[in-house]
Amino acid sequence: MSAVGMELAEGEADYLTELLEQYRELVVSAPHHDPAVARLSPDAYPDDAEASAEFRRLTSDEVSERRFADLDVVLDLLRSRPSTASPGTPVTLRLDPVGQSAWLRALAGLRLVLATRIGIDDENPEAPGDPRYDVYEWLGYRQEMLLRSLEA
Repeated sequence: MSAVGMELAEGEADYLTELLEQYRELVVSAPHHDPAVARLSPDAYPDDAEASAEFRRLTSDEVSERRFADLDVVLDLLRSRPSTASPGTPVTLRLDPVGQSAWLRALAGLRLVLATRIGIDDENPEAPGDPRYDVYEWLGYRQEMLLRSLEA
């Protein structure tokens, strides 16, 4: 895999930075029974609570370390981007293979948290009328554009 470019308007980059910082804070400070945090680590064995608890115990440190490492990569790139003269001016971020994976996982995690907060699940795939749904869709668009650039 080679490096790809991700173009964001300055305002989008600022907003995404803020969202990812809030996501990091939630993962650090929210109790494990918070539905949004729980959705990040679903039961590995839905029909066996004991086996799921054991799996979570054995893997939670590794999963948390990966999540924070991904957030570090993404936030470092966003924070070190060159500034532009105007909020609407795009900036292109260069994502190497490690960055590409980190971005995909970070955006996926952020979307899961947001989906939980606005009530999106298998039975309710949309949250019409909730302005946060537009943010959820925008994050999905960003994921899709990154995936398309990786396929090209």
